[in-house]
Amino acid sequence: MNNLSKNYINGQWVAWQGETIDVHESGTGEVIARVPASGRDEMEQAIAAADAAFESWSESTLEDRLKVLEQLHAGLKERGGEIAQAICREVGMPIKLAVPIQAGMPAAVTKTYLKMLPDFPFTETSGNSEVQYAPVGVVGCITPWNYPLHQVILKIVPAIAAGCTVVLKPSEIAPQSAYILADILDGTDLPKGVFNLVCGEGHTVGDTLIKHPDVRMVSFTGSTRTGHLIAHAAADDFKRIALEMGGKSASVILPDADLGVAVKGTVNNCLLNSGQTCTALTRMLVPADKHDEACELAAAAVAKMTPGNPLEETTRLGPLASAQQRDKVIDYIKLGIEEGATLVAGGPEAPEGCDKGYFVKATVFGNVKPDSRIAQEEIFGPVLCVIPYTDEAEAIRIANGTQYGLSGAVWSADDAKAKKVAGKLRTGQVTVNGGAFNPLAPFGGFGHSGLGREFGKWGLEEFLEVRSLQL
Repeated sequence: MNNLSKNYINGQWVAWQGETIDVHESGTGEVIARVPASGRDEMEQAIAAADAAFESWSESTLEDRLKVLEQLHAGLKERGGEIAQAICREVGMPIKLAVPIQAGMPAAVTKTYLKMLPDFPFTETSGNSEVQYAPVGVVGCITPWNYPLHQVILKIVPAIAAGCTVVLKPSEIAPQSAYILADILDGTDLPKGVFNLVCGEGHTVGDTLIKHPDVRMVSFTGSTRTGHLIAHAAADDFKRIALEMGGKSASVILPDADLGVAVKGTVNNCLLNSGQTCTALTRMLVPADKHDEACELAAAAVAKMTPGNPLEETTRLGPLASAQQRDKVIDYIKLGIEEGATLVAGGPEAPEGCDKGYFVKATVFGNVKPDSRIAQEEIFGPVLCVIPYTDEAEAIRIANGTQYGLSGAVWSADDAKAKKVAGKLRTGQVTVNGGAFNPLAPFGGFGHSGLGREFGKWGLEEFLEVRSLQL
């Protein structure tokens, strides 16, 4: 990419002459790119461009929008290898997973909107009224580093499909895929100003974006702490907000479940992307009389997940995305030991043979107390907490006993029983006996995990206002 030193504003690449931000390779710690540490002026220019483009794009035809999304989908497919390579190096997800997930999912999600958009009822009738769904306006999108393109696509594709214009502030830790996206969109028929990208830090460009009066909606994915700040800022001028934030998801293994299958499924989910996943099943709830066996199975599973170079096809566990994140996770592992949990596998020491980069051992704690900090706070690393329970009612109380409510899982030999327990979890989605991920189902959280939903028609509706004409 030749444009990493620029911002994309009003349909053109705008050179940046100021300070830059280093982008590091997660596996080595080396600097692999530099992006702008843009200021408020650049963000205001992007917002002005989006505002100027809104009227015409909001009145564009369905055919115009579909054509752009088709061109975007083709570009994402064509440059999938480049996208996977960039994210693998920045974030640390092994390349074997980065190809189908980090590069494949954005293309797949775009395709779902291509299929859904022609049938979406932008106008419908209710009694003597015509109900219209109108684009909300200029949308500010702030996205994280763990799934850097996937989270962008979940926002800009439905926003553009709805007739909104967009200003994106990608993560400065993993920005390269957003630049590839901007390059793809630059080659489509999307009118200038509909999509804009400004790179920089949250306290400058992010702050400008969330507080600007011409931005009518903020769609954010990231930490609950930052989401809290955005919600307060948006309240000042009644912006719409969609917030997808943290999680501390429970995997509830019921007494009749196949313990081996359930533990393996939980561990694989917990360690995906080295635990840098908001929906990660980081609390494994097991019957007290099966606790020790579950810990043994978990230890055996993580033993196969030795950290290694994410660019190698055989690697199953890569590094974390930054030195800051690595240090945070190691501090939590030390805290778990201090809190009295049993260290079953892993630990705070650097993995053998991984002197460079941001590696952390896959770690399992047993006998974790439900109210301990490692069981309550989002660690965002390869750390699993095994928590014993005495009966089903206690398991449900423990599962619901955090401020979060993003995801969860239930395992049982009886599908009906599993569904019944799943229906009692205060969380936005629940995997029942390893059910497959569905990109058409709504995604979002209860409580401190967020407001609003992404994916499918629910993701499109987030960017639409409702108007009724009484006839």
